[in-house]
Amino acid sequence: MANGVINFHWFLFLLIVCYFSLLCSASNKIRQGEILKDGDIIISPKGKFNLGFFSPNGSKQRFLGIWYADVQVLSVVWVANRDKPVSDQNGMFTIEKNGNLVVKDGRGDLLWSTNVSVIETTNSTVSLLDTGNLVILNDNNKALWQSFQHPTDTFLPEMRVYMDGVLRSWTSENDPSPGRYSLGVDPRGSPQIVIWDGSNRRWRSGYWDGLIFTGVPDMKAVYFNGFKLYNDGNRLYFTYTAANTSNLVRFHISPSGYEQQQKWDIDKRQWSMIQSHPLGDCDIYNSCGNFAKCDISNSLKCTCLYGFVPKDWEQWNVRNWSGGCVRRTRLECGRNSSVLRSDSGNGDGFLEIKGIKLPDFADTAAAENIDECKSKCLENCSCTAYAFVTGIYCMIWSGDLVDLQQFNEGGNTLYVRLAHSEFGKKSRTIKIVLISILVAVAFVICMAICLLCKYKAKRRGSIRINEMPIRDPIRSGELPMDLSGPGDLSVEGHQGSGSELKFFSFSSIAAATRNFSNENKLGQGGFGPVYKGKLQSGEEIAVKRLSRKSGQGVEEFKNEIMLIAKLQHRNLVRLLGCCIEGEEKILLYEYMPNRSLDSFLFDPAKQAQLNWRTRFNIIEGIARGLLYLHRDSRLRIIHRDLKASNILLDEEMNPKISDFGMARIFVGNENEANTNRVVGTYGYMAPEYAMEGLFSGKSDVYSFGVLLLEIICGWRNTSFRSDQHSSIIGYAWEKWDEGRLMDLVDRSIWDECQYEEVLRCIHLALLCVQDMAVNRPDMSSVVLMLETDNIRLPLPRQPTYTSMRKYEDADIWNEKQDFSSNDVTISVIVGR
Repeated sequence: MANGVINFHWFLFLLIVCYFSLLCSASNKIRQGEILKDGDIIISPKGKFNLGFFSPNGSKQRFLGIWYADVQVLSVVWVANRDKPVSDQNGMFTIEKNGNLVVKDGRGDLLWSTNVSVIETTNSTVSLLDTGNLVILNDNNKALWQSFQHPTDTFLPEMRVYMDGVLRSWTSENDPSPGRYSLGVDPRGSPQIVIWDGSNRRWRSGYWDGLIFTGVPDMKAVYFNGFKLYNDGNRLYFTYTAANTSNLVRFHISPSGYEQQQKWDIDKRQWSMIQSHPLGDCDIYNSCGNFAKCDISNSLKCTCLYGFVPKDWEQWNVRNWSGGCVRRTRLECGRNSSVLRSDSGNGDGFLEIKGIKLPDFADTAAAENIDECKSKCLENCSCTAYAFVTGIYCMIWSGDLVDLQQFNEGGNTLYVRLAHSEFGKKSRTIKIVLISILVAVAFVICMAICLLCKYKAKRRGSIRINEMPIRDPIRSGELPMDLSGPGDLSVEGHQGSGSELKFFSFSSIAAATRNFSNENKLGQGGFGPVYKGKLQSGEEIAVKRLSRKSGQGVEEFKNEIMLIAKLQHRNLVRLLGCCIEGEEKILLYEYMPNRSLDSFLFDPAKQAQLNWRTRFNIIEGIARGLLYLHRDSRLRIIHRDLKASNILLDEEMNPKISDFGMARIFVGNENEANTNRVVGTYGYMAPEYAMEGLFSGKSDVYSFGVLLLEIICGWRNTSFRSDQHSSIIGYAWEKWDEGRLMDLVDRSIWDECQYEEVLRCIHLALLCVQDMAVNRPDMSSVVLMLETDNIRLPLPRQPTYTSMRKYEDADIWNEKQDFSSNDVTISVIVGR
């Protein structure tokens, strides 16, 4: 019994010792002379932040840093020794005799110090606050140094950002050393937030008017309501206070150069994006050059201000807008000392431009109202524009107008100085435009009346014919289908021999499409037009009519009749029937109300309708459809022409693979075949197929990889051009190599895309577009990689043949004129 009591007392003593040791290791401060080793942490009073050594994901190097304590994903907000990491786990941090906090390695070598000039003291302490601020206090609790005044890449609520302070991005996601991008405040005119790429500006927020940054038009709604500007003596600084202090909110400059505001989502256990800039091409600094404005809603994107013309017409016409614009007519000011200071007479005037992001490099002038501001500008011949903004008052610009953006909502009014003669030109231009519009309207009305009369006359003489299956043209010999040879196709299962495929009369199809009227035309395929039709039963159909003038397409037509009739899958388009009468060869499909993927993906006005969840569902659907073709169907099919225009979307945006005119069947254990006739679309063909005529399931995998990149980026591969790359594949590899994959993501889905999911898709795309077919995954592996979160993907090899142009000079190409940069399917006859 006595031994039991003694053992209990020892146990209680050990518990107390452990408890106090935990309290010591989990304190919110360290005192002078205390040494904390790797593994020890300091916790802020309410447990919001930790201070200690950490390793970024994928790295073994150790850094002293501050991170969120209750966030499941390591989220570092400050790093001490970002330039000099500890190579092992023998690092330590302490307060030296001079009162400075230092980081040392296991040999005692100094790696980092707060480097504050302080009087030696024995009572200095370092405290971690619940704001995330690390503070050195002297004997009188006066702050000698604090991490908030030496930020790294993150701005936290209650932190002060002074005009001379900057945030510096990490080099990459796993390397916290100072990267190429920095974020700070430019005080000229009125303070504005600026992102720099090295010494060059990348993005700016527009001027602070006391409530919002004027270059962020939707800021009033949600983004920055907690920002305040204060004056600390002669130093200005910004602070941010979250509306709900219980929310974890952070701003940071990402390794890829984006200013991001994020909030921790407790339910999803991830950081949700509130806003990110730059947002889209127009948000990139001065993307259209001087005296030009960028308008994302305009198909041309860049336009010169009225009174200005492109500096280099040749470059402007090929959409290289970087040269900007120049004044068309010289200003009167400076040429004539008796210039009238008004918008009348012979002097200079001002053009009003509304809803604009005000140009960079403004100066303020003392003026009480807009008229005084205008007078200030007129008095100075170097003044090119002025604006009067509530909260800022008079702003004037001298020299070139830089970084202009046209907003649909928000923005400010800018008054641009022009020679008086320009206003006469403008009024004449308006008159010409109005007259042209009136003439065009009159012409359209006349044409509409003529067409209406013609339609009524035709309708009175038309005979209503019921749609019905007609005689079998295959048995009657109208459509010979003897395609012998390994892998070639032959038609079986026509109506009357087990197939559900119906044959329709030409007259019934003509009635369904209103005689193939232009109003019913859906588009133009590689071998002819496609029309919308409606059968007498009320069923809507899509009608593909083989062009009589086409020298190609007969074999493709035969191919599709046999092939698609045998295939049944939710991600393949359904063939309803066909018509063969004389020279007419027509296919009838189920109607897809949302048409093809490319009509959304590459249209700036519609891209936003494809959010990331919809895009990922489309990617999965295409992958499952290809897997069915390659492995699960009765016939093993290679599509050979997979591209965005051949992916149709139903009313729920589910994808369906279409256009099997180029497809080939594999028989037996056949895995690869060769062809003398290379068919497909520029930019989507695998290198071995385009160069040697070899095709297999891996050829479709390559096309899927290209399509996957297009879905993520919102760019058409065949129209992608940059200074260094002629295709999206080369550009994607460059971003992979730089660790800046988010540069590839369509800006319209940045706010809600799943970061890990997007990166996995980009990784998978690069695996699919590898040069060697043997290195690409098959479609079963592709589907597994798409639908499994924790699977480890192999590293891709750098693609060499990133464009047909890479091997366009090879002997295999007999006629270069067969190539084009559009999305039309091509057929090239190649000798092996």
